[in-house]
Amino acid sequence: MKKAIVTGANSFVGGACVKMLLNHGVEVFALVHDGRANRLPNSELIHVVPFDMQNAEQCELPNDDYDVCYHFAWVGGTDVNFRKDYDLQLNNAKWTMETLKFVSSVGCRRFIGAGSIMEREIADTCRASGSKPNMNYCYGVGKLAAHMMAQTEAASLGVEFIWALITNAYGVGELSNRMVNSTIRKCIKGEAPQFTAGTQNYDFVYIDDVARAFYLIGLNGKPFHEYLIGSSTARPLKEFLLEMKSSIAPNLDFKFGDIPFTGTNLPLSAFDCSITERDTGFRAEISFAEGTRRTYDWLASEGASI
Repeated sequence: MKKAIVTGANSFVGGACVKMLLNHGVEVFALVHDGRANRLPNSELIHVVPFDMQNAEQCELPNDDYDVCYHFAWVGGTDVNFRKDYDLQLNNAKWTMETLKFVSSVGCRRFIGAGSIMEREIADTCRASGSKPNMNYCYGVGKLAAHMMAQTEAASLGVEFIWALITNAYGVGELSNRMVNSTIRKCIKGEAPQFTAGTQNYDFVYIDDVARAFYLIGLNGKPFHEYLIGSSTARPLKEFLLEMKSSIAPNLDFKFGDIPFTGTNLPLSAFDCSITERDTGFRAEISFAEGTRRTYDWLASEGASI
């Protein structure tokens, strides 16, 4: 791999992927919204290019021989209210299609989309008789629509298409209020976090492992395959949270069962990363205890209010 396009390059996962590519000597064309590049390092190998996913064809990206495009650009991926916005999430799917067509037109041969484990949850939930999904599922529906439509378009364009499903990425650099971050913030403040009973199956994967997985998928992944990016240690959520407690807050009380669980409990088979390991050579290396300790130290040094 010599040249890569990365959309959403200044995002949490996108920025980590850019750094991983640079560490492997890959020349990166970092497509960023409004020119913001505060997460990106200085390097002779990086070219920052303003990019508006809603008008992808207007991006001033030169025609060249690009090995791969990693597509991380997505509006409203972490904000709960935006996740419920079906117009926005369906537009994200449309804009993914337009981004695919654009990068193909400038000479990119391979397209890797960043999907979500929620796509599998959506499929199980919406097919279950009597199920009443909540509006947060609009995000997963958008990801699933982007996946299916972009795969079809890529086949017609002659572009090698790969879709990577991320279980739950977390780690240093994340600014959202998702569960790992919000729990660690409470621990820093000495507050006892509350959870569901934690019997639902879950998985978490540290951001450095996520970035390495995307690099290896770009390098070794098979066209028109789906790859799951996870820790290969999926288990009930409570076991992860007790591992976190032991690592960063052994004297704090973690309260289970105070919050009702309203989602879908996926079987452990849904978190199987063996195909990813077989085809790409990726296997997660950072334990949840180590990853949450690194994240705790970073949040504590930055201020838990960020």
